[in-house]
Amino acid sequence: MNEQIKLLDVVALTVDVPEHSLSRGQVGTVVEVLKNGAAFEIEFSDRNGRTYKSLGLRPDQLMVLHYEPDSHPREPVAV
Repeated sequence: MNEQIKLLDVVALTVDVPEHSLSRGQVGTVVEVLKNGAAFEIEFSDRNGRTYKSLGLRPDQLMVLHYEPDSHPREPVAV
């Protein structure tokens, strides 16, 4: 997406990655920035904190998740 992705950001997949048994919406953590931000190593873990998948993904396959309100709210976009 358009937001700068950083190390340790919590992200969600925006696409299915069937060759790795991952679906859009699955949540992971950025554990490595690759190629100066052209790709990221994302670790997917279960509820017990055990990693079940770790792979490199492009920024357009990810969105950063937020746990606090945006400090600069945007106008709603009509769909």
